[in-house]
Amino acid sequence: MVEDLKQIFLTELESMENPADLFQLRVKYLGKKGVITSQLKSLSSLPPGERPFFGKKINDDKNFIEGQLDVKEAQLREKELKKQLQAEAIDITLPGKFTPFGRVHPVNRTLSEVVDIFVRMGFSVEEGPEVELDYYNFEALNFPKEHPARDMQDTFFVSGDIVLRTHTSPVQVRGMEKRKPPVRFIAPGKVYRCDADITHTPMFHQVEGLMVDRDITFSNLKGILETFLHQMFGPDTPVRFRPSFFPFTEPSAEVDIGCILCGGSGCRVCKGSGWLEILGAGMVHPNVFGHVGYDPEEYTGFAFGMGIERITMLKYSIDDLRLFFENDMRFLRQF
Repeated sequence: MVEDLKQIFLTELESMENPADLFQLRVKYLGKKGVITSQLKSLSSLPPGERPFFGKKINDDKNFIEGQLDVKEAQLREKELKKQLQAEAIDITLPGKFTPFGRVHPVNRTLSEVVDIFVRMGFSVEEGPEVELDYYNFEALNFPKEHPARDMQDTFFVSGDIVLRTHTSPVQVRGMEKRKPPVRFIAPGKVYRCDADITHTPMFHQVEGLMVDRDITFSNLKGILETFLHQMFGPDTPVRFRPSFFPFTEPSAEVDIGCILCGGSGCRVCKGSGWLEILGAGMVHPNVFGHVGYDPEEYTGFAFGMGIERITMLKYSIDDLRLFFENDMRFLRQF
């Protein structure tokens, strides 16, 4: 038996500089094949009268070694922590790095403004899927089978009866299916069409609106849209309605505003007319009511829709739609 085991252990313990080495020392003395285990096994070779004495000594040594290892481990961990903190210390007297503020994208800025105006007029906000059934995108909106909007050059077809929605009008149908009149909501969101040039992109944003109740007339439609356009472009902005055609409204109208660039005198943007087309609108077609279970003899309503990118171009005098999606920081920083 080794009488001075504690002293030998303490000498080795003193030389430990990191937790990894300390772990190896723990294994050497307390592991399954360690010094203490070997001594306990050797007790069987001693005379029976000597076993209690040496057994107690080995257990005392074991407890002593375990305690010293725990103390040393705590010391090494504290040393490692101090070293790490010193390495990661930040000199708070140094000037900080400047992080420029972000900007709200002009399309998002305009979309938020449009939504805020209609919410103030009592409209709620409704959302729907961007991948849509042909039924909601076309059929329930009174599009005939032969309508050109169903052609591949206009619509992204996912499969035979599933499309990327070409407008947010399907949200109007889904909204009317869920509730009975009166209804009044707008449907903002992304839409998709096979088109790309300086005034068109394959993906763009629309806001469409719907109001249905008893005794809703075209005068209500004009009042709502004129209020919106005057808040959006200024109270002195001229507004006019022109007869038009949409499958899901009858009668239908295109809505123009006085050219905000030339003040109505005529320029290249308005093609000398003094007017700019801004949105489409009309009274909801009775066939659309038929698809959602509304009685067209009892209820009337109006719907309207506008492209947010077009409004943004007019509001900020931008002549190329593609600028919105090229992520050129020189362009975006202006907003």
